[in-house]
Amino acid sequence: MQKAALRFGNGFKVIIGNRRAQAATMTIAPGDSEGGPDNRHRGADQWMFVEAGRGVALVNGRRHALRAGSLILIDRGKRHEIRNIGRTPLRTLNLYVPPAYTKGGDELPRGSK
Repeated sequence: MQKAALRFGNGFKVIIGNRRAQAATMTIAPGDSEGGPDNRHRGADQWMFVEAGRGVALVNGRRHALRAGSLILIDRGKRHEIRNIGRTPLRTLNLYVPPAYTKGGDELPRGSK
């Protein structure tokens, strides 16, 4: 068993995981964004839970509103960007199945880990 306390700092941080899945926190400052038109996880589905803030998820060109309590699933391979459109930090908990990043936060090649 593994256990981790959620501490939302700045940016993206992998907090816990195993060979089958991993969890990471992400904090986006007001007016900022993460991802972009070429951002996609070819080998992992991404579940994103919004802990605080307001934003928008652009997934394959479609806009989806985000607010505290929102849960979305971004299927593997879908291009996506997350934007903070609020006045406070957008804080999310992200689950990747299978893992998409190294412990240091670098993206894994498809099929790794």
